[in-house]
Amino acid sequence: MPTANNARRVIPDATRISHPSDNARHLCRTAPNKHRSIPIVEIAEQTASRRRDANVFQKRNEGLAEPFPRNTEHWLPEPPSHDLQGISRMNRIVPLILAVALFMEQMDSTVISTALPAIANDLHVGPITLKLALTSYMVSLAVFIPISGWMADRFCAKRIFRLAICVFVIGSIFCAISSGLIEFVVARFLQGMGGAMMTPVGRLVLLRTTKRSELVSAMALLTIPALVGPLAGPPLGGFITTYFTWHWIFLINVPVGIIGVWLATIFLPEVEATAPPRLDFIGFLLTSFSAAGVVFGLSVVSLPALPPVIGITATAIGLVCGFVYVRHAKRHPAPILNLNLFRNPTFRASTTGGTLFRICIGAMPFLTPLMLQLGFGLTPFQSGMITFAGAIGAITTKFMARRVFAAAGFRTTLLSAAGVTTIVTVATGLFTPQTPHLVIIAILLVGGFSRSFFFTGVNALAFADIDDAQASQATSMSSVMQQISLALGVAVAAAILETSIYFRGEALQVADFHIAFYVIAILTVVATIPFIRMDKSAGALVSGHQAKRLAPAAIEAEQQAVK
Repeated sequence: MPTANNARRVIPDATRISHPSDNARHLCRTAPNKHRSIPIVEIAEQTASRRRDANVFQKRNEGLAEPFPRNTEHWLPEPPSHDLQGISRMNRIVPLILAVALFMEQMDSTVISTALPAIANDLHVGPITLKLALTSYMVSLAVFIPISGWMADRFCAKRIFRLAICVFVIGSIFCAISSGLIEFVVARFLQGMGGAMMTPVGRLVLLRTTKRSELVSAMALLTIPALVGPLAGPPLGGFITTYFTWHWIFLINVPVGIIGVWLATIFLPEVEATAPPRLDFIGFLLTSFSAAGVVFGLSVVSLPALPPVIGITATAIGLVCGFVYVRHAKRHPAPILNLNLFRNPTFRASTTGGTLFRICIGAMPFLTPLMLQLGFGLTPFQSGMITFAGAIGAITTKFMARRVFAAAGFRTTLLSAAGVTTIVTVATGLFTPQTPHLVIIAILLVGGFSRSFFFTGVNALAFADIDDAQASQATSMSSVMQQISLALGVAVAAAILETSIYFRGEALQVADFHIAFYVIAILTVVATIPFIRMDKSAGALVSGHQAKRLAPAAIEAEQQAVK
């Protein structure tokens, strides 16, 4: 017969049994002589025994010891809860702390866009030239993200996460006190170093401190800043720039960063450092030049301040370095970016499909505010308040994400979310200056809803079949692909607008934005191909899909193995 320990190995998230002290109290209530006197020594022995039982009980619930040897019926699996309440209190605190830091990074990367004219005026440069500050930030992210996983393994993920927040805050201070373009660009590069460590290392801490059955709920909390930050940034940046000064856009990160470090020190569990292989320095250089070349080249290829040949050359160098790295990674025993991860079907589908989808999504925050301001004549603050509707839709998704994924599975939910996003993108391309603002807000609300479902599913699916040994490599690979795809989104959107203007021979008009949205919608459909080919049961253990049917079969198989 299988023991409780065997059942424990089959289903890690077994039903919790009652506290041992509850059993003791029950025995006391049913004792025949409840008024008898109990010697002091016996009371002390009982108290010590209960304390020992309570300690073992607590350790068992934390996964640090084996469960109590009760009857096996206490250990029958319980279907995982499918909402944010299903995640334990401590495991809810971890993603929320990480989300605070990631929100600071995501917000800062978008809030500056609205304030570019004011910053350029104070630094005595043109707004287009100041776009180099945005480019330097993206280049820094692309360069240092690949090394973040190795540093987390080598020097402890919690320590690197706190250090990343400190570097980001220091960069924010230097941005606020900059008096020239070069100083500002260097400060933004320093900010990017901190941001490059915060995102993947924070996700790594979450993976190593969260049960697989609670991963969807944890990812739902963690992805809120990634969705809300880019949408809430423009209205917040316009408000701060209008009623205060642009310096406060960066200075506000100081108290937030201090609180983040304090919370991380107190509440984040210690994640022990491991002994990773020696750093692949050649691979680091190749990936750095590849990512930096592609991101920088695509970002500046349309800048009037620089000739197009610079962007084209940088992009070509990045692609060549990427090709050389592929050959290098096949020969190196421990490459900095493990390409063998793509042999995992779920990781491959989520990364390739997610990258294509993020290219489309990366274009939306760029196209929508421009159309509302340049095409419809709205102010930056007005357009920001309208686009904020998408953030509201993203937040509401988080309270039902796990339940939906458990009911429908990853494949069905991701395809449905992509389909709704495609429809919303086409509908956005039909907006005109006469379209009521409430209609625009309603459609953008649905778009934020569908995008949030897709991001939550893709982020969880990427790590569904990844073990702890590959967690840091998977986070680095995923983060690099995300950054490159978002940069590609802006570049593709800008290229579509410029091509439309070139063939029409006129100034930028609303029709150019309509064409851009239609092309982006077509790319969104292409992004669904990897998920169409994906198995319906992919990631079932993480989503909880068909858990009631799969769990008894797993127990029966374990019983046969024991016999």
